Amino acid sequence: MLVVVGLVMGGLILKPPTPQRPSPSTTLDKDLFLSVAEKPSNMQLADKHLNDRVEKLLNSMSLDQKIGQMSQYSIGGITGPVSYLLGYDRMIKQGHIGSIFNVVGAHATNYYQHLAVESSPLHIPILFGYDVIHGEHTIFPVPLALASSFDPDLVRQVAHVSAGEAADDGIRWVFSPMVDIARDARWGRITEGAGEDTFLGSVLARAYVEGYQGDDLSHTDAVAACVKHFAAYGAASAGREYNTVDMSELTLRQVYLPPYHAGIEAGAVTVMSAFNPLNGVPATANPFTLTQILRNEWKFDGMVVSDYGAVRELINHGVASNESVAARKALTAGVDMDMESDVYHTQLARLVNSGQLSETKIDQAVRRILRVKFALGLFEHPYAPDKKPTYVATNEKRELARKVAEETLVLLQNNVAPPDTAPLLPLPKNPPIIALIGPLADSQIDMLGSWAAAGDFRDVVTLRMALQNRFKKSKTQVLYAQGTDILSGSDDRFDEAVKAAQQASVVILALGESAATMTGESTSRTRLDLPGNQEQLLETITRLGKPTVLVIFDGRPLSLKWAAAHVPAMIEAWYPGIEAGSAVANILFGDVNPSGKLPVSFPRAVGQEPLFYNQLPTGRPAGEINLNHPPTGQDKYFSRYIDETNAALFPFGFGLSYTQFAYSKLKLSQPRISLAALELQKKRLFAPDPYIRVSVDVKNSGSIPGVEVAQLYIRNTDGSVEEPVRELKGFQRVMFSPGETKHLEFALGFDELSYCNLEMKREISPAEYQVWVGGSSGATLGAQFEVTP
Repeated sequence: MLVVVGLVMGGLILKPPTPQRPSPSTTLDKDLFLSVAEKPSNMQLADKHLNDRVEKLLNSMSLDQKIGQMSQYSIGGITGPVSYLLGYDRMIKQGHIGSIFNVVGAHATNYYQHLAVESSPLHIPILFGYDVIHGEHTIFPVPLALASSFDPDLVRQVAHVSAGEAADDGIRWVFSPMVDIARDARWGRITEGAGEDTFLGSVLARAYVEGYQGDDLSHTDAVAACVKHFAAYGAASAGREYNTVDMSELTLRQVYLPPYHAGIEAGAVTVMSAFNPLNGVPATANPFTLTQILRNEWKFDGMVVSDYGAVRELINHGVASNESVAARKALTAGVDMDMESDVYHTQLARLVNSGQLSETKIDQAVRRILRVKFALGLFEHPYAPDKKPTYVATNEKRELARKVAEETLVLLQNNVAPPDTAPLLPLPKNPPIIALIGPLADSQIDMLGSWAAAGDFRDVVTLRMALQNRFKKSKTQVLYAQGTDILSGSDDRFDEAVKAAQQASVVILALGESAATMTGESTSRTRLDLPGNQEQLLETITRLGKPTVLVIFDGRPLSLKWAAAHVPAMIEAWYPGIEAGSAVANILFGDVNPSGKLPVSFPRAVGQEPLFYNQLPTGRPAGEINLNHPPTGQDKYFSRYIDETNAALFPFGFGLSYTQFAYSKLKLSQPRISLAALELQKKRLFAPDPYIRVSVDVKNSGSIPGVEVAQLYIRNTDGSVEEPVRELKGFQRVMFSPGETKHLEFALGFDELSYCNLEMKREISPAEYQVWVGGSSGATLGAQFEVTP
């Protein structure tokens, strides 16, 4: 399968691949080239008949009924603290609740929906939302793992399956995708996004939205997507949850905004504002992001919801002296729906009646909310199918979950383990004795990862279960020893683990983080090593000299410097979902050739964080450093550490295979391109060939089939502002037969070559560009071309 990804950033319009796209040079749909001034962000919400219905209903509503549509409540306390607000049934009958979340299942949602549709004055249906992040019942790998696939078609499929299961549960609104660029592994919510890169994050944002919403929101297997958290939540200072973000507008527009815009351009009908302040202004009350950028520049015509309790939290931020001020500031900035604060419900009517707030502001918000409800077809089909059978993890769903997980696993290291002369992995099909050791080897709940929606840990196949099933009719023995708990400080069970390892022909260590308590929201860490005494267990077992494989289950990059120096083979498994064990076992024993690539850089030490490959240059770039002899004199004054190298332990885009890939014959279609041709492309007036076409030959030089993710990076060396030392601008996920060579092509036009200048406009200036193609951000095969005046 050839997957080609293209990025258009003049108006920041992304066109991800589709299976039908025959080649990299296929002409893009011309409708995509309409500027944001020519069309709204979602054509379905702009439908005239739909908007006529909205206006008719809006004109019949009382002020209290309007405010009811703007009020959302959690019933059940699944997300965040339990709400103690009573009287939901009464409020629904009065038309004072527009949305509910954390109510799951047809029976439960239909109960409240009947109250709204049959008993409220205007019969307006409830919009039910839920944190469906990587599956509803069929739990797939966490989003950071999904990003490791570099496969937007796979992400689109995951989102589509998730949408169908959610809709069956009465959920027609999912609080996903999270598209925050995250470059600090200390931040626990890095697990919920696509990692550190703007290009990859933008491509996957579009894929999620398309998977969730499909071609028509009114279809029964479609749900409304919610692009979150707007904006720049992933840059929280020091990686601490809910913390402030302080950055230049240039960085905001160049790095952090594109994935949100990509999701909106894909048609997302809702956006969630963030918890964090941005440059001193809380996101929930920020007119610059919510009105100037989102509404005026991007022409977003959907609905904005706050994050949990964030409107009331404006008081804690110190920008609102009371709930009344908080409500006014949030609504005026552009927040249409108040999630769980109960502030709009209690304050807005008084503000309008006292003349402090115009009712037109209320109307504007309600109009946006009703558009989404009409587009979803809730007025025609408000109820979930009540007679759907109980969810079962069928073989078909398990097969998909397993395939997805297999694509997301990243082979970090595969060295020779003496006395063998070949890399340790894949393992022999029937080794005599396997020692399986570690607290993550048989933990069903942890394999689900954070935000597992309505997933059931009992559906999970752990690594221990998978190995026992694989070898149940074999002479291979599987000796299991937990060794320690995830956060234990006791080595009482080390002896049991050592005894198992001493008997084994190969050792598999399953170590990592607790999904429930160490990753996801509010799980920031100051240390990135293996938690508890797992590092000590790792060192104890490794020093026995047995061939050892380390499988890491986690939701963030960890610091694995000791392991990289001492353990022959390492697999980053993330949290792989319900088929975790089966997927890992298939990789370990060579049934599947690993193909995942890292969407985040892995540090050598936590002091490198935030760490990312596409850093800006410095006037004193560092070369190699001898850590045994720190530099002195003039050699000292460079941008580097004195006790560690700058480089990541494992860089962005990195991932090994059981075969080898060779890149050669990098060619450019032309050595230079005129600025005039690129400007014509920007205006959607096409020159004969307004692209630099980059071609390369990639060969599978090994003896087994394999998938390679070929990646293209560029650098502008003569811009009006600093540009990163290299940036991803294209990738292709390609299957190769043994010995096969394929000719791949990438296209670079205005949108790939332009950058954000000091006037916050995208421009290209005459300059020399460098381009590299390879299997990671460390690609060395390169060429140069010019953009001429």
